[in-house]
Amino acid sequence: MSSLSIRLLGPPVVKVDGHPIKVDTRKAIALLAYLAVTGQEHGRDTLAALLWPESDQSRARAALRRTLSTLNRALGEGWLRAGRATVDLSQADGFALDVLKFQDLLRRVERHDHDGPDGCQRCLGWLEEAAALHHDDFMAGFTLRDSPAFDEWQLFQAESYRRGHTRALEQLTRARAAQGRLDEAIESAGQLIALDSLNETAHRNLMELYALRGDRSAALQQYREAVRVLQEELGVAPLEETTELYERIREDEFAGAAQSRDLLPVVPVAAEPPGAASLRGRLPLVGREADLESLWTQYQRVAKDGRFVLVEGEAGVGKTRLTEEFAALLAERGVRIAAARCYEEEADLAYGALTDALRSVFESHDEAWWHELPEGTLAEAARLLPDLAPNLPDGPPLPPLDSPGAQSRFFEALRRIFQAMDSPNGPAVFLIDNLHWADEATRELFSYLVRRLHGSRIFLLATWRNGNALDAPDLRSWTGQVGQAGTGTQLQLSRLNREQVADLIRLLEESGAELPAKVGGRLFSHTEGLPLFIAEYLAALENGRVNGVEEDWGIPGGVRALLESQLNKVGEAESQLLGAAAVIGRSFEFDVLRQASGRGEEETVGGLESLLAAGLIAEVGEAAGPRGPVYDFKHEQLRAVVLEGLTQARRRLLHRRVAEALIRSAGRTRVDSVAGRLAHHYAMAGDQAEAADFYVRAGDHARGLFANREALAYYMEALTHGHEDLAGLHEAIGDLQTLEGDYGQALASYQAAAAYLDAPETSRLERKLGGVYHRRGDWDQAGSHFEAALEVLGEKGPVHARAQILGEWSLTRHQAGEPRQAQSLARKALKLAADSEDPEALAQIHNILGILARGRGDPEEAEKQLRASLTFAEALGDPSVRAAALNNMALALGDSGKHGQAFEYAQQALDLSRSHGDRHREAALLSNMADLLHADGRTEEAMPLLKQAAGIFTEIGTEERDYEPEIWKLIEW
Repeated sequence: MSSLSIRLLGPPVVKVDGHPIKVDTRKAIALLAYLAVTGQEHGRDTLAALLWPESDQSRARAALRRTLSTLNRALGEGWLRAGRATVDLSQADGFALDVLKFQDLLRRVERHDHDGPDGCQRCLGWLEEAAALHHDDFMAGFTLRDSPAFDEWQLFQAESYRRGHTRALEQLTRARAAQGRLDEAIESAGQLIALDSLNETAHRNLMELYALRGDRSAALQQYREAVRVLQEELGVAPLEETTELYERIREDEFAGAAQSRDLLPVVPVAAEPPGAASLRGRLPLVGREADLESLWTQYQRVAKDGRFVLVEGEAGVGKTRLTEEFAALLAERGVRIAAARCYEEEADLAYGALTDALRSVFESHDEAWWHELPEGTLAEAARLLPDLAPNLPDGPPLPPLDSPGAQSRFFEALRRIFQAMDSPNGPAVFLIDNLHWADEATRELFSYLVRRLHGSRIFLLATWRNGNALDAPDLRSWTGQVGQAGTGTQLQLSRLNREQVADLIRLLEESGAELPAKVGGRLFSHTEGLPLFIAEYLAALENGRVNGVEEDWGIPGGVRALLESQLNKVGEAESQLLGAAAVIGRSFEFDVLRQASGRGEEETVGGLESLLAAGLIAEVGEAAGPRGPVYDFKHEQLRAVVLEGLTQARRRLLHRRVAEALIRSAGRTRVDSVAGRLAHHYAMAGDQAEAADFYVRAGDHARGLFANREALAYYMEALTHGHEDLAGLHEAIGDLQTLEGDYGQALASYQAAAAYLDAPETSRLERKLGGVYHRRGDWDQAGSHFEAALEVLGEKGPVHARAQILGEWSLTRHQAGEPRQAQSLARKALKLAADSEDPEALAQIHNILGILARGRGDPEEAEKQLRASLTFAEALGDPSVRAAALNNMALALGDSGKHGQAFEYAQQALDLSRSHGDRHREAALLSNMADLLHADGRTEEAMPLLKQAAGIFTEIGTEERDYEPEIWKLIEW
């Protein structure tokens, strides 16, 4: 048999007898990787569903057969074992898989019989071999865009091997330090930081190793780098032990330590137990796979000409983390990188960040490349790095940069330096983080480099904060130039979505983090997917500053600090607009904001433009009517901080102004559409009576749209705010609770309503009480309330009302198993309905007569009565009455074997019940439709409907009793 070698730590490479295989689809590589790593048999259906989830079963299996055939031809006979039902990959002699070897090396170290790997030469060799194997993430750069399950499996594998790599590097660093190999220990500690720049333990270890080697300057610089990374990415200061170590190094406590025999770091590098490390120090990079792939694609396009990529995004979206991860990947490949970071406080310091970048270039790489630079180049660089002067030949001093031609020569020298950083491992990278804060001189240099990408193998990479006030012509000029020349692109980072936040939580929990139950959804709602906020909230949860059990988590210090720093930069007019906007709500309309803030139109326009430029708000659309454009706060937490800064008196004033502005903007005819907002603002302004009235109007409006839950909430608020119509509110609440299936509360609401009414008016409520008991299957209680309702009405009561009550009482007796009494009540009801000529009563009584006819086995009479009911119901326009007739017609047709026609009637009834919001009847219809499908031999189609019905049935009517089987029997009404 031939040899088969598979390398998955890094971009996938598959070789047969030493030669790379060629396949025409990425799915083939994905299938091979899955079989190789899992090392077991898999069913064909399982593999088809994994790789072709959007195809039906037959198409997915056909695609799998084609892919297996392609793989089999590429691998040769004997490796792929594909049976009729299962598939697996042989791991016979000649098979090699790097991830298996990687895991085996780590297990050898764990199982070796000694106290630890520090002094063991064999373990040291195994660790070095394992670290060398993991030269990149699992299947780096590989993805299947149409197979989320495979991508999730790939991500899980990548994180698992990444953790193993981290553990190997930690042990390797400690072992090398213990044996006095400080340079090599520094190398592996540096790789740890490249793997995770937020690993504060690794920063401390590297600081101490530098100090032990006697390189105090490098140790102090490493601390400053740790401070920068933590501040930029998380907005936090280093841990206390990191600062203490810095102070010890600064005071030169490590002097002479390199000559002693005690070379073990004071801060141990031992692998921490699961859950021990700070969450903010081990957050995996989630949701940025496509962005990393895009950067890699752009980098690979650097050939004769350079490339420029601008990574854009709002504050805290993770621009720095992404570019650092990318730079670390390139650094591991041996690519030379010059990295600079700009700071807002240093915007007036000429070439400040550039000086740091050049220093890192000359100190971090071998000297051979820069000794070959053209004459005079180093002299120009020495303008920023005087340390280079001893390496220069004697010559006349350089002219000042402001002299003619001096700046051009200086810029060209720097371009040559970056160009000379090119190596066989890849083009050079010049990374500028926070380019929006760069000083003017650095911007001029950057413009020079952008214009000269042609012929320069340089990869320019920069991050830019959207909405920064310095978004000047520079940015448009750079992007315009590279866009026209085809030498660059812009990469816009977005926030993480709900699924990506859930993936992050899952990975953290798999790594041993202890987090509150169902934290993912709440974390997303509080952070809206902004990575910096996610890190801050997780850190706050971990150290107890946020209670994971409470609903309101508050705002962590790091989040508040970032938001306040942004707010501190706005002017007085803009601050007033923000205050009014925060009171209006998360989104706000131009005209309402103008009126509420008290600012003129031009002032409002100017202020909004400034806030848009600062990235604090966004324009999201156009309001209906005259209210103008609609704006939104970039984050709910930003609005919360603005609100906290307002005094209670100003809040009340603004809420009243907002209410008045909404009324003026809506006009009389449209006030009901904004009644809920008006109620809220009047309540916050302290006007309880106005608030109560508008809550009722909002409830009525929502109820008219069948938004039952919203209507219920509004009516409840009206009660809370002291509305006078207690009887009407309790009755309306009872109606909505009945539709929701909350029968215990509905009974209580109807009883409360009855308590506020005189005796003659209680008939309507007695009827509704009977209806609730009927739904619960309590026939006797239902009958007693219907009887009481008739007694209250008396013989002189409205004829149509008496007819309806008799009809409902008749149905109750039918379902209680008393057909004669049911028929007698129905005849009386029909006579009264006919006398009244009321279409609602007639529709209801003919419906009940149809039910009774079906019950006694008379399908022809049943259809006749139900068609009459439908005629009256359609003229009436009441969805609940029509749904009842349609349902019973479906049942009658089903009895006659007309399953297809019956199903159509039932579907119409279901649509009406859903629009009306009647959950109990929705469940009954789903159950009836499942029965019709089952009777028609379509059992597989019936099961999903039956499950939906069961789910609703278990949620309704159970507040007082654990189980109410009678509610399942409501198949006709």
